[in-house]
This record gives sequence, C-alpha cells and structure tokens, in this order.
Amino acid sequence: MFWDWNYVWEIMPQLLRASVVTIEATLLGFLLAAVLGLVLAILRMSKTSWISVPTAAVVEFIRSTPVLIQIFFIYFVFPEFGIVLPAMVAGVIALGLHYGAYCSEVYRAGLENVPRGQWEASTALNLSPYITFRDIIIPQAIPPIVPALGNYLVALFKETPLLSAIAVLELMQTAKILGSQSFRYIEPITLVGAFFLVMSLVAAALIRQVETWLNRSLRNPGGDR
Repeated sequence: MFWDWNYVWEIMPQLLRASVVTIEATLLGFLLAAVLGLVLAILRMSKTSWISVPTAAVVEFIRSTPVLIQIFFIYFVFPEFGIVLPAMVAGVIALGLHYGAYCSEVYRAGLENVPRGQWEASTALNLSPYITFRDIIIPQAIPPIVPALGNYLVALFKETPLLSAIAVLELMQTAKILGSQSFRYIEPITLVGAFFLVMSLVAAALIRQVETWLNRSLRNPGGDR
C-alpha cells in the first residue's frame, strides 16, 4: 500500500508528542533570540568603541558560521571546558544565539529609524538612557520591525530539525526513528511536513495579529474614550 491510514493513526500520538518538543525549542529559542538581539543591538549602537566594535565582531561571527556547527560546538566542545549541557538546552542556546545575531540587525534598523529629535528631546528632558530606551525609543522602534522578527520566528521553527543531530527527539528525529522501525517513510515524513506547514501558517497569522495590534496601539495610545 502506498498510504496506510492504520499506520498513520498508530504513529500520530508519537508525532504529536514530538511536536510539543519542536514547539518548545522554537519558542524558547526565539525568546532568547529576541532578548539577546535587543541587547546586542543596543551595545552595537554604543558610542564607546570598545563596546560597539567587539559586539559587531561577535554578531558577524555568529551570522557567518552555520547554525549546525554552533549546535555541535555547544554540545560537544563545551564539555571540554567543563560545561556539560543537556541536548535540548544546548540546542535552544545555539538557536537563540544564532537568531539573536540576526534579530540584532533588525532591532538596530528599527532603533536607528526613530527620528533623532526623539533622542534629543529625551536628552533635553534629562531622561536616563534606560528610561529613554524603555519609554521613548523601543515603543516606536518595535512595531515596524515585527514582520521581520516574525520571519525569523518561522525560520527558526524550520531549523529545529537540526537538533536531531544531537539526538533531540523533535519531529524530524521521531519520524526518522519511526521510519527505520517500520521501513515506511512516506507516512511519517509526510505528516512531519504537514505539521510544519500548519504550525508555520499559524505562527504567521499570529504575527500579523500582533503587528495589527501594535500599529493600532501606536496610533491610539490612549485607547478608545
């Protein structure tokens, strides 16, 4: 039989459990990337060269090396220095670092797009850098870059199969194991593709909703009265 529905229903529970691992790796990795990216962007914009130059070098180094090598390095090389991490943790850190470097460039573009008058007004009001970024700059910089950040979320989600290289039982690794046990690859691989398609479409829809909400809030910060 080309397609066995009985086999599909048999393996579906295992694939659903594996999809939870994939979603966890995606969300945790993107949360790390979003926070780290903002920090790197702010450091790179520093007027102090001994802060901005090393930060730029780190960002370019991470962006210029494959994420798979970074996963291997964190999981297999870190133990040589006494840092032993579970496979899932190592994978999340690697994905977060890699996409954090990309997100930092998106953040930097958004921050630099804020009119200089906003920065100058904050300085004139004697606001601290922390207050300036938190209350003035970041609220204006984030809404325009949400689509770009959302693209990286979807891209990160599709990179999670790389974690199978360090034996994380995410969707792709589970499908390969099921296929090797039954010698039927059509059903598990097809289901994995369908799972990724559905979850990517859901993520893209949620990103559009967040973008719409942020733009509405920016236009009407006080809400309806």
